[in-house]
Amino acid sequence: MSEHNISGKKVAFLLTDGVEQVELTSPWNAVKEAGGVPTLVSPKSGKLQGFNGTEKGETFAVDLAVARSDAADFHALVIPGGVVNADHLRVDKDAQAFTRAFFEQHKPVASICHGPWMLIDAGVVSGRNVTSYHTLQTDLKNAGANWTDEQVVVDQGLVTSRSPRDLPAFNAKLLEEIAEGEHAGQTP
Repeated sequence: MSEHNISGKKVAFLLTDGVEQVELTSPWNAVKEAGGVPTLVSPKSGKLQGFNGTEKGETFAVDLAVARSDAADFHALVIPGGVVNADHLRVDKDAQAFTRAFFEQHKPVASICHGPWMLIDAGVVSGRNVTSYHTLQTDLKNAGANWTDEQVVVDQGLVTSRSPRDLPAFNAKLLEEIAEGEHAGQTP
């Protein structure tokens, strides 16, 4: 059980097909075990295809369409990685607006691996301290972020990590930031 009780707090997980499965399931389970209520939000309806690297994994049922989602209904946002997931998600205008709204409302946002691509297209990384999968560092730096190669980076409610091997640290900081609530410095 987590040291952070986030009982009843609603957490949106924003993703689409091609998500790196463990980057969804590990934080999802951490949120549930800490008493939170995870919701799968996507531009796509029905079921999403997860992947374990390049191999197909499980499918996951979409709870809510991103076009009908409101950040005001949630306490935090998690953006898992997976190259295909992140690349398709980042160009979706509704997903961009949904992500940006969490920053406008000063709510915690956590993103891992390739997930921070969404942060670039949502226009929320300039001046922020982040990490990601190493291949995104130039993109993040070009968008104005301060990128470092660390297991987990926390900046005023924004939590980022590099890869599945960082999930224990990512999950711990995700729960800590949700438990703390809104952060005045969490702005777009």
